[in-house]
Amino acid sequence: MHKSYGEHVAVDDVSFTVEEGEIFGIIGSNGAGKTTTVEAVAGLVTPDSGSISVWGHDPVKDRAAVRELLGVQLQESSFPDAIKVSEALELYSSFYRHPADWRELTRLLNLTDKHNMRYKALSGGQKQRLSIALALVGNPKIAILDELTTGLDPQARRDTWSLIEQVRDRGITIILVTHFMDEAERLSDRIAVIDRGRVAALDTPAGLVAQAGAAQQVSFRLSQPLEKSVLAEIPEVTEVKVSGDQWVVTGRGELLSSVAGALARAEVVATELRGDQRSLDDAFVTFTGRAPESTEGKAD
Repeated sequence: MHKSYGEHVAVDDVSFTVEEGEIFGIIGSNGAGKTTTVEAVAGLVTPDSGSISVWGHDPVKDRAAVRELLGVQLQESSFPDAIKVSEALELYSSFYRHPADWRELTRLLNLTDKHNMRYKALSGGQKQRLSIALALVGNPKIAILDELTTGLDPQARRDTWSLIEQVRDRGITIILVTHFMDEAERLSDRIAVIDRGRVAALDTPAGLVAQAGAAQQVSFRLSQPLEKSVLAEIPEVTEVKVSGDQWVVTGRGELLSSVAGALARAEVVATELRGDQRSLDDAFVTFTGRAPESTEGKAD
């Protein structure tokens, strides 16, 4: 798919397939093209070229059919301050031929006691839960959740993650758009890294880290002598540094278990043993050349 706005290329030949029942993450910096991509999937944006199929339907030509299949929580959504939770859900239910029981959704999303609360009185976390309920009220097969936890405090973010996993457990396929690496790594079965409108990499979270070849480090202290060669000869080890009693071993693969095993065989006791596992953040930098929370570029 390709989409431009004037001279700005928002999506530059992005291509991927989402499997039924998975949480498919889309990550990238602000302006990378994430939101434009999923808005095109939802039929809210018309691509300049390329094709999109949602359960065999074109989002632009078969808009009504796709609307029954997709539930969408957009990056920015708002409602009249005075509307009640129950009123918003009843309104959205009326848009679909076979809506879900919105009362059951509010029970799932811990909003049962908020039915009569007005939108302006909801907390940030409650508004996000309402957004999820509205995305699911049409009984969709696929839910697009765009920057769902932006602006939430850490506890509210983790509560929302649990809700997303519950939604997937109900058999709904999820496309999760985020620039939070911990969120993508925790929730996604597979992830597409989008950078400057292109797919820079696509794999499982662990696969992306492995593709990036991100190095790991194991640090520890030794109170007794040990030849550096004992660790340097381990296949996973690329470098061994010693400063006094402090050791730092760099390498790849199952580095921590390999180092611990070598120390045990040498009958050496290590203290303060700590593994610094590379993460999706490190892989993201490798694939894009910039930090994951970069705000450069135009809006998606």
